[in-house]
Amino acid sequence: MKNIAYVGLDVHQDFIVVAMLAEGSERLLDERKIINDRVKLVKYLKKYRRDYELRCCYEASGCGYVAYRWLREEGIECEVIAPSLIPKRSGEKIKTDRRDAEKLARLFRAGELVSVHIPTEKEEVIRGLVRCRETLKREVIKSKHYVLKFLQARGLVYRGGSNWTGKHWNYLRQLKFEGAEDITYRQYINLLEYKLTQLKELDRQIEEIAFTDEYRGKVSRLRCLRGIDTLTAMVLISEINDFARFSRPGELMSYLGLIPSESSSGNVRRQGRITKAGNVRCRRILIEAAWHYQHKPAMSGIIRKRQIGQPLEIIKHCWQAQQRLHKKFWRIAVRKERNKAVVAVARELVGFIWAIMTGRIDRGKGIELTVA
Repeated sequence: MKNIAYVGLDVHQDFIVVAMLAEGSERLLDERKIINDRVKLVKYLKKYRRDYELRCCYEASGCGYVAYRWLREEGIECEVIAPSLIPKRSGEKIKTDRRDAEKLARLFRAGELVSVHIPTEKEEVIRGLVRCRETLKREVIKSKHYVLKFLQARGLVYRGGSNWTGKHWNYLRQLKFEGAEDITYRQYINLLEYKLTQLKELDRQIEEIAFTDEYRGKVSRLRCLRGIDTLTAMVLISEINDFARFSRPGELMSYLGLIPSESSSGNVRRQGRITKAGNVRCRRILIEAAWHYQHKPAMSGIIRKRQIGQPLEIIKHCWQAQQRLHKKFWRIAVRKERNKAVVAVARELVGFIWAIMTGRIDRGKGIELTVA
């Protein structure tokens, strides 16, 4: 049986720093810097495969899962590590690529690292499309600010109601300026309209994907919940992918950073704000969805239409979610700020989502946690 060698990879766009540590030894077996290229990386590692069973790892980063897939295709074991969960000594003040690679190898050998879930290439493509929509949404908001700030600087503030309604758009299109100022304004308006057109087209494309055979079932089930429509469902599905990898709803709540932080010692227990660890995109849309539960439970025509063809147990489950989360919102809102109430509702909403997506409705009614 071959000895095991643990390989830490510090992956960058142009190069990879490799640190190799044999099992039972404190001295590095090898350390070097190589070009970030599949052929060169595999060729280098294959020299050691004759004598060692290689186990590689590297931090999740902007370089994605390319190196992971290279190595897996060559039959070399590899894991991608969650950067936020890598142990760090408070006294460490020197950080270099060489030290990072060695640290990964040593911690990997000690079993102190946590791997991230690796999506398939198709899942990664869909996730990229959904994230592109979020980027374009931010660009639309920026362009709206450009227009409003341009007008504000000239003393023009719309007083006829809310911004970006039909009336507001009519007001914007009727405005005229002189010379270069008019050119500037028209460019801002044209840029905003272009971004809105692109956003609308992207929404259409995502909705088409959402109702393909691969996603239709998942999206349709999630849309039975109040506050969750097609785009929200696609964000959750593309970011989390496999809900079953969480054995209980509390694990998913923790993954999304919706549980309270804690600093307890002895008989004293102190809980603080939510951790905000994990996936910020899912956390944001869940909090947006949670605001809907401040309203009284009701089976609106839109929700009834979404629930057509769904199993009776899911429909009942979603009705229970409305009742329970509405009560929770107001039970907390009368004592604390509404922002805290909505975070608590978002956390418990995760339990209902987990139950729907794993088919374990009997266990998904949320868990009670102290609200910070």
